[in-house]
Amino acid sequence: MRTLDNPNTSDRLARSALARDQAVLDLDSYLAARAEAATSMYTNVERVPLSALSDWYTDDATGSIRHVSGKFFSIQGVDVRIPNALVPHWDQPIILQPEVGILGILVKEINGVLHCLMQLKAEPGNYSGIQISPTVQATRSNYTRVHGGNAIPYLSYFMDRTKHRVVADVRQSEQGSWFLRKRNRNMVIEVTEDVEVVDGFHWLTIAQVNDLLGMDDMINMDTRSVLSCLPFIDMNAPGPMLGYDGFTRSQISSWTGAGAGLHSIGDLLSWITEQRAATEVTVEPMPLHKMTEWRYDGDVVSHLSARFFDVIGLLVEARGREVGRWNQPMLAARGIGLVAFLVTRVEGVLHVLVHAKAEPGIFDVAELAPTVQCVPENYADSPPASRPPFLDVVLDADPGRIKFDTIQSEEGGRFFHTRTRHVIVETDELHSHPDFRWMTPHQLTTLLQHSHYVNIQCRSLLACLRALASSTEGGA
Repeated sequence: MRTLDNPNTSDRLARSALARDQAVLDLDSYLAARAEAATSMYTNVERVPLSALSDWYTDDATGSIRHVSGKFFSIQGVDVRIPNALVPHWDQPIILQPEVGILGILVKEINGVLHCLMQLKAEPGNYSGIQISPTVQATRSNYTRVHGGNAIPYLSYFMDRTKHRVVADVRQSEQGSWFLRKRNRNMVIEVTEDVEVVDGFHWLTIAQVNDLLGMDDMINMDTRSVLSCLPFIDMNAPGPMLGYDGFTRSQISSWTGAGAGLHSIGDLLSWITEQRAATEVTVEPMPLHKMTEWRYDGDVVSHLSARFFDVIGLLVEARGREVGRWNQPMLAARGIGLVAFLVTRVEGVLHVLVHAKAEPGIFDVAELAPTVQCVPENYADSPPASRPPFLDVVLDADPGRIKFDTIQSEEGGRFFHTRTRHVIVETDELHSHPDFRWMTPHQLTTLLQHSHYVNIQCRSLLACLRALASSTEGGA
C-alpha cells in the first residue's frame, strides 16, 4: 500500500466521519436525487440461454465460456481439493478475470470537511437498480475502452497521481469462491483543485456514506471495499464520539490502537503464515461440460442439487452507462448469504473474531474472513459437525446483542441479484478455535495496508463496523 505522509489524515477522516451539518448536500436531498436519477439511469435485463449470447462462445479446446474479444472475463470449470476442509473435494464453475481493475474514491476538503465524490451507478445485476459506487469502478478492459464506449469520468486522477495526494493504494482480492485469483486496485486520492461534478456524481461526507451503509442494497460492494482501506481514525479527534460509553467507546479504543489487542501483530502474522503453510489447496482447470456435480445444457450452468449458484445469460440495455447495449454471462446465487462478526470487549477494547479461511480463488491459500461466511440454507439439513463454526451462535443470537444487520448487494457487474446479510453480534464469551483469532479493527486495518490478508467479505463487514463508530445513536 502506498500512503503519502500527512499527520492530519486520521484527524480529518474522523471529522468527516462525524460531519453531517457541514455536508454539501443533506442526506434527504441526496436520496431524492438518487430517486430522480432512476428516470435517466437504468439497466433493463432479459434472461436468455447462454448459447444465445452473441458476444460469447464456448471454447472447444478448454470448455470455457469466453468473450469474442478475448478480454473482459471467462467462465471455466475447476476441480478443487482442500484436505481437512468441511468439504475436501468438489468441482465448480469460476470466473477467470486476470485483469486488475481500479476502484477509486476521490476526496476533497469542502467547507473544512473531507468529502467523497460518489457515483450513482446502475449495474445489470443490482437488486435495487441504482447503487452508490466509487468515483471510478472499472476493469482494465473498460478503461482501455475495449467495448468501444465512452471514456470513464475522473479516471485521469487515478492514472496520473503526481499532482495529487495518495491516501490509500493497495491491491485487494475479490470473492475467492467465485473468482480465480482476481484482484482490484483500491485507491483513495485527495485533490485540492476544483473538480467539475458531472451528472450522476455527488460529494458526500464519510458520515453520510456510513449512514447509507445502514440501508439495504444502497452502498455497492466496491465502495465498501475501498472504505475499509481508509487509514485509522484519530482517538483525539473532537466530536460527540468521545462522549459515548460502552460499545462505541470500545470501538474507538480498538480502531485507533489506543488499547492493546489480545495478540500482537507479530503473533497474528505468524499464525496466518502457519495456517497457510499447513493448508494444501489444489485447483485444476477442467471443461465446464466435464464437471461431475454440475449440469451445462447450453441454457444455464447449475448444480445438480439446485444449490449454490447458477451461471446465466443476460441481454442488457442501459442508459447512463459508457455502453448502451451488451450481453454477458453472470453468476446468480441461490439464497441470501450471511457474513457475520462476533465481537467482544476485552479490557475496554473491541475485538473481532476472524477466520483464516482457505478458498480456491485466493492467491495465497487463505485470507482473513468474517467469523461466519456462508449461505445458511446450504446447511439447513446438515448435522452440527458439518455446519460452519459459530453459524448457530450467530443465527440464535439475542436480538439485543445484534449491533448491525442489513442486506448488502454483491457487485452487480458479475453477480445477478446476489445479496448477503451483514451482521455484527456482540458476545461476552471469548470463543476459541484453532482456525480463528480475536483481532482489533486497528490490527485488521494495519493488515489492509498490504495485499492478500483480508478477504472481500471481511472488508465489507469491516466498513459496516466502522460505520457504527460514527452512528448518531451511540452504544450501550
